[in-house]
Amino acid sequence: MSSKIQAIRGMNDILPDATARWQQLEAVVRDTLTSYGYCEIRLPILERTELFKRSVGEHTDIVEKEMYTFDDRSGESVSLRPEATAGCVRAALEHGLLHNQRQRLWYCGPMFRYEKPQAGRFRQFHQVDVEALGFEGPDVALELLLVARRLWRALGIEGLRLELNSLGTPAARTRYRDELKRYFAARRDELDEDSVRRLEVNPLRILDSKNPSMQVLIAQAPAITDYLDDESAAHFAGLRAGLDAAGVSYRVNPRLVRGLDYYSRTTFEWLTDELGAQGAVCAGGRYDGLIELMGGRPTPAVGWAMGMERTIALMEQTGVPAPRGEPQVYLITVGEAAERAGAVLAERLRDEVPGLRLMLHAGGGGFKAQFRAADRSGAAMALILGDQEVTARRAGLKPLRGEAPQRDLTWDELPQSLRALG
Repeated sequence: MSSKIQAIRGMNDILPDATARWQQLEAVVRDTLTSYGYCEIRLPILERTELFKRSVGEHTDIVEKEMYTFDDRSGESVSLRPEATAGCVRAALEHGLLHNQRQRLWYCGPMFRYEKPQAGRFRQFHQVDVEALGFEGPDVALELLLVARRLWRALGIEGLRLELNSLGTPAARTRYRDELKRYFAARRDELDEDSVRRLEVNPLRILDSKNPSMQVLIAQAPAITDYLDDESAAHFAGLRAGLDAAGVSYRVNPRLVRGLDYYSRTTFEWLTDELGAQGAVCAGGRYDGLIELMGGRPTPAVGWAMGMERTIALMEQTGVPAPRGEPQVYLITVGEAAERAGAVLAERLRDEVPGLRLMLHAGGGGFKAQFRAADRSGAAMALILGDQEVTARRAGLKPLRGEAPQRDLTWDELPQSLRALG
């Protein structure tokens, strides 16, 4: 007997009982972002590998170790997207969305990274990404952080803390990188294996190390805020002033560098202590050089990505009620005439009672079996239709929860009674 085929490790099914929570999150995201003037864009999950080498950075862990990369049948190297900002920029350039225009865009969907699966971290994971392309000042970064705060409130999530930093211009970042490299090179014997590798290609990534034995060394390293150029310092001060005026609490964290090469100036993370080691729920920053790097004109840009699995885990932990997905009414049909008329009556009721969740019994069975199925469905009401009721154009409406009596109603009376369920 052959063994069962199971899902690939780190790639999870979202079953019907959980889907309602995902739909709840997606609806809040869509409504909130639309209210700020952001438009949805839908992007392919498969891109040319060169896109990520050029944007994310050829020597990052993502490109070197984590991407799902293969040659297609034409011999071209393609990759499942490990993140979506690069694809969004590619689409904006390819379709002329930045020709004398600014864009506020959002998208959501699966991303793929070959990492060790653990709580809150999967090989297929889902993100909501929000991007503002063509905006120079700190005002749009402020807006993006206010969007995130509004989302937390709408989702009932409390206790997230915001951390900020500025990486400065590329020139300032290069000066800091050189100083950081000198600092860690002088203490090479104290570095772990990953940090030794990062020392040569991207010493800023050493600051992201979660190795407990590295934390004292990292805490004593030079701070990037001491190397900021005047323009970046003023830009960062403008963002902080806006957050202060809006009543958004935050902490400046000079070790917050983000893992992707394209970031510059402002970076930020919304963090939680409720999910163990996976503390970042939403993170992003400014990437002013990426569009030019991708072949476009120099264009400022800023955005963030929110982990959907982690956000849903927080919604569940904080007791945010999940939407109800069970039917409101279960239609029982007993007899050949009732079976034929039941589907027609069900369609009429759906037409006349917008939003009605009505399940029509299928698969045969007697009255008792159908009634048990109605009870198991979670419906509040059973609508009972037999051959005699079809002739009289009537139906029985029986509550399945509580002791209220069954009512006998005409078909014309049913819509008004069922509207009360909403």
